[in-house]
This record gives sequence, structure tokens and C-alpha cells, in this order.
Amino acid sequence: MTIALHTPASPNSPDTGLERDVNRYDTAYRTWLREAVRTVQADGNRSADTHLLTVPLPAEWDIDLYLKDESTHPTGSLKHRLARSLFLYALCNGWVRPGRPVIEASSGSTAVSEAYFAKLIGVPFIAVMARATARSKVELIEFHGGTCHLVDNPCEVYGVSARLAAETGGHYMDQFTYAERATDWRGNSNIADSIFRQLAQERHPEPSWVVAAAGTGGTSATLARYVHYTQRATGICVADPENSAFFDGWLHQSPAATTHTGSRIEGIGRQRVEPSFIPGAVDRMMRVPDAASVATVHVLQRLLGRKCGASTGTNVWAAFKLVSEMRAAGERGSVVTLLCDPGERYLDKYYSSPWLAGQGIDVAPYQQRIEHFLLTGELS
Repeated sequence: MTIALHTPASPNSPDTGLERDVNRYDTAYRTWLREAVRTVQADGNRSADTHLLTVPLPAEWDIDLYLKDESTHPTGSLKHRLARSLFLYALCNGWVRPGRPVIEASSGSTAVSEAYFAKLIGVPFIAVMARATARSKVELIEFHGGTCHLVDNPCEVYGVSARLAAETGGHYMDQFTYAERATDWRGNSNIADSIFRQLAQERHPEPSWVVAAAGTGGTSATLARYVHYTQRATGICVADPENSAFFDGWLHQSPAATTHTGSRIEGIGRQRVEPSFIPGAVDRMMRVPDAASVATVHVLQRLLGRKCGASTGTNVWAAFKLVSEMRAAGERGSVVTLLCDPGERYLDKYYSSPWLAGQGIDVAPYQQRIEHFLLTGELS
């Protein structure tokens, strides 16, 4: 780095001290930056688009339900897209520097993906997470070279992350603030554009609804903005789990809404309304009981032959409800939602009878309601 201060052109020129020229161009850093950006972009070029799966429903309903399978990303979740966008945003803003750590507050999946990208560009990574985070996620972060800093209270992750960044000279990525702005929602590579391109040859190419749960709020913001920007009639529904502030914040138009207990559905639901949640862009919200979310993934295992994380269950329960309403109204069409991550990450939680019993979660009544819906179209 060089700093050059302008000097008068000749001894006769006035030296007022007002004219200055500070040059901070660092050749080594800019070379590193170009390579880092190229490396992150190359990851996107190597990744084929994720699949749009169909959930089997009776043909006579003339309603199609799709799952955008985000579990096929290299790091196994929807958060891979977010992490790539956050790294590109931070790199191009000059926030990530060689040798300095990236720190993130996370419930797990974003940290897994960010650890992957940090390793790609050769910077240290520290994930600040609640101690209750699934052990499999901790192992994945460590597999990608990251370090986990666990806290007892989920609300502490923000302050601890900022403190660690200040102490280490690193960068606090802050997904909960930057998720909605890091993704180019008008571009041709975001999740919304992908969904509509994949639906183009389907019998109902413009869905009646797209459902997405909120963790940062960034995905729902991208979907909603894209739908409005491309002038579509598709509704955007956000499904919210128990113990999350998003629903009350949206219902009462209160960005200060909070809850006293953290979400049991990893990856979604927050104790505060995060800055990346854009309530004005959303058409509808549903609060989904945790037992309904877990019951849904158990039914999906039978329907799809695979395990999904409980956030997918939250999404699909809301989608089932929308399909039921369409069926009751005699409407045809399609509904799209997201398969966020694989259930194998949660074998000791949502697929564990002792854990469910310890949490007081009884899935049987909701499983019965889903089975009734699949036969009749009624989700009572």
C-alpha cells in the first residue's frame, strides 16, 4: 500500500494544504481479491441447478405441489446460495481480507456453507452458535476447516460475533442484516428465477403460491421482490415456527417484536425480527406448530423415500394448507415450496423418539391430519 500526498507543481504554486491525494491501491491485496472472487463465482458455475421435485397428490385435484430441492448443493442446504452471495458481497465491499477470520452468527446451516467458502478462499472461519445446535452441523463446520464458538443463550450470538470480529480484526458477516441485500433479486441466477424457469413447461407454470420459512428473511425477500418485479400474480407465504418473532412482527407491523424462547426448528424462526425480513413484500404468514413440522417430515419420508429437515416440514405443512384451500374453492394450479436440507443432520432430534418425548412433541395427531388430507384434500 502506498499513500501519496500531492505537492505543488512548482515553487510558485500556492500551498494551501487543501489539495490532497491519498492512494491506497494495494497490488498484492487486489491480486488476492480477484482470485477470491473468481474462486467463489466458479463454485456457482460448477453447480448444476437444484431439482424441482413433485409431491404426489391425487390427479383429479388438478393441483401440483413442488419442492425445490436445495439439499443437493455442495454443502447440503439452501444456505449454500446465501453463503455464496454473502461472500461475494463482502469481498466486493472490501470487508474480507487475506489472513483475517470471517465470523458468523448462525443456527448451523449457514455456518456450514460459509466454512466451505472460507476454506475455498483460504481465510479462517469462526461460527458462533447456540450450544443446542445439532452435533452433525458442528462436525460439518469443522470438516470444512471452521471453528465453532458455542453459547448457552441463542440471543448472545450477535454480540459475541461482533466482539470476536473486533478482537481478531476479522469480519462479522452478519447474515441477518445482509441476506436481503447480498442476493441480486433482479438477476438471472437467484432461486426465484430458477423456480419460474423450471416451471415453464409445467401445466400450471405460474404458481398460485410460493412458500418459504424465514431464518434471516432473505429468501422470502428474494422471492417476493422477484415476483413483484416480474409482474406475476403469485402469492408469497411465509411459514413461521413456534417461538419465532416474525409472525407477530408481521401481523402487528412491529419490527421490535421478540420472543423469550428460541425456535426448536433449526434454521428458521428467530427471537427477534431480523433486519433482512421485508414484511411489506409478503402476502401471507402462517404460524406452524412444531409438532406439525415434524409430523410432516415423517410423512414426506414415506412419500419421497428420503428424510428432510424439520424446516422443510414447516414449509410443506403450510403448502398442504394452501392446497387444501385451493381444493375447497375448486381452484386448479400449483404451489411451490423448499426442501431446505437433509434429515440426516437431525437424526438425534426430529427422528428421535426420546428427543421428541423430552420436548413434549406429539406428532401422531398431525400425522393423522396429513394422511386425511392426502386422501380427501381437507386439512382440518
